[in-house]
Amino acid sequence: MNRTLILWVILMVLNGCVSNQHVLNSFESETLKVKQVSNHVFTHISYLKTDDFGKVACNGMVYFNEGEAIVFDTPTDDIASKELIHWIEAEQKKKIKAIIVTHFHTDCLGGLQQFHDNDTKSYANNITIELAKKNGLEVLPEHGFDNKMEIKIGKEPVFAEFFGQGHTVDNVTGYIPTEKVLFGGCLIKAEKAGKGFLGDANVAEWPATVKKIKKEIPDLKMVIPGHGKNGGTELLDYTIQLFEE
Repeated sequence: MNRTLILWVILMVLNGCVSNQHVLNSFESETLKVKQVSNHVFTHISYLKTDDFGKVACNGMVYFNEGEAIVFDTPTDDIASKELIHWIEAEQKKKIKAIIVTHFHTDCLGGLQQFHDNDTKSYANNITIELAKKNGLEVLPEHGFDNKMEIKIGKEPVFAEFFGQGHTVDNVTGYIPTEKVLFGGCLIKAEKAGKGFLGDANVAEWPATVKKIKKEIPDLKMVIPGHGKNGGTELLDYTIQLFEE
């Protein structure tokens, strides 16, 4: 067996190992998908039935480190949230340290009761808690913060931050410095996406809010929008342009 053939065999074996790892770290059912997007970051995707836009796929984020996990936004309902919790804790053997709700709409906190039943601490912008209460939601995030929050997952910091108004007056983002990943939530649009639901939006402030993110976190490698495909900083640029028109 010559060197070229040996090298080819080694590469195929390694590729198989990577592929198998990816499969092990993914999940899919009728109500929930989980996809690995970096070494320690995953997107969870669940579905919301709407009158104006039909069945909408909604993104959230999961980060693992040293046996712990943090989740940004619950799946849209109890069934999908229960599946996500089981996948994280029973299958991946990670303890969920916190769930962070990025704004007061159902696609962010529709399954919050399942996390409370799991004894997971929940956090949100104080304005989010107020708006959820005003809109008649019975299950509310337990802990509030103003502007910015830091939490350690393992030994690494994770941030939730309010940069300004946009999709809603309360929308916050999630940032993982070690991965250089931003969860923009519904503040950030996927490439070629439309403006979406604007009933609670501040369209005038939206571009300026996203510009602040670009300025304060200039070295992002990945941006996860609230709906649609992940991308890089081009999603920030697209969102700015969309709402400046």
